[in-house]
Amino acid sequence: MPQFKSRSGIFSRRSFVALIPAALLVQACSKKAAKADENWLASGTSAAAVDHGEWDAFLGRYVRPSPDGINRVAYGEAAKADRAMLAPYLARLQKIDVAGLSRDEQFAFWVNLYNAATVDLILQKYPVESIREIGLLGQGPWGDKRLKIEGRELSLDDIEHTILRPIWKDVRIHYAVNCASIGCPNLAAKAWRADQLEPMLDAAAAAYINHPRGFAMVDGALVASNIYEWYEVDWGSPEQVLAHARKFATSQTATMLTSAKTIDSYDYNWSLNEAI
Repeated sequence: MPQFKSRSGIFSRRSFVALIPAALLVQACSKKAAKADENWLASGTSAAAVDHGEWDAFLGRYVRPSPDGINRVAYGEAAKADRAMLAPYLARLQKIDVAGLSRDEQFAFWVNLYNAATVDLILQKYPVESIREIGLLGQGPWGDKRLKIEGRELSLDDIEHTILRPIWKDVRIHYAVNCASIGCPNLAAKAWRADQLEPMLDAAAAAYINHPRGFAMVDGALVASNIYEWYEVDWGSPEQVLAHARKFATSQTATMLTSAKTIDSYDYNWSLNEAI
């Protein structure tokens, strides 16, 4: 397999993934602001909390924070133990009355569902070197209707682009959902909880922004994650992306961003975020 150099290091991909035209790669990820799915606009007043214990147990066992600052997943170990271990959790989530949940509980529900469904998909298809291998011609699995909530069939794209982004309108959503790739913000090492959303969102944003995957200086040019290009509409402009990043930047990253006027280029590593 060919080797490719990114600012986050050398990584391997299957050759057919590497040969996909760049325009097609962008099309697979780039999403303009979508109209909110009206079926999920309302939130209830129930004080009930969704039980994410099974997901917490999986994360605690198989998510491995590594010295390079990336949370990696031991997919091989998990697949060997039981490829279907997340099936009961996902089945239970799909029976929940989401509309009756409070707004924060709904947010935690959707993020945990998205992340667990993504990991489950990798387990079913393992071994793979990139989530893009699962879809046709690099399109990935995001448009497949794999879930059913309250009788409605939903895809991962539906959850992110017609529920989370347009309803909550919080750019930190991009640090919460995980696409099983090195270039993506970390998969949280614990389940998202309604009573911990603000600190978890801020911590996720800070971790990514202050990591070379988020922003790096390469040969005097500022390189940012493609996330800030694909979803620039959520921030408004490269300048607004930088203003956002400065709020969370510390140490060397803060110094690097102080004089930055714009973003010179973008980069992303689609290799699987697998424990090594």
